[in-house]
Amino acid sequence: MEDFQDFLTHKIAHVTVGEFQIGKFDEARQIYQEAVSTYGDGFRGAYLLQEQDSERGMAILLWDNEDSMKANEGTEAHKAVLRKMMPLFAETPTTTYYEVVTEIAADTAEPAPQNIL
Repeated sequence: MEDFQDFLTHKIAHVTVGEFQIGKFDEARQIYQEAVSTYGDGFRGAYLLQEQDSERGMAILLWDNEDSMKANEGTEAHKAVLRKMMPLFAETPTTTYYEVVTEIAADTAEPAPQNIL
């Protein structure tokens, strides 16, 4: 039954949008890569997007489930990295959590199997 319950679990996307102080995006990118390197079980990938010609960006972290996300983001290593990054922001970033409901692999151009009943 546990395998069936795992099948019904959707991935979670942690999406943070913010703007860095002028000239700080590159430093933030390095710290972001450091943060991502601390993640373990349940981590499925990360993207850091930068709006062209600006200091605005979006970080997208993908997780197997909410428990994995919380466990990884609750580590001291992760908290230490965040303490280094927060002063680089021009203002407090916004974070939203999403359920991944459709995933399309580039090599198939078809929707991946969904967790449906």
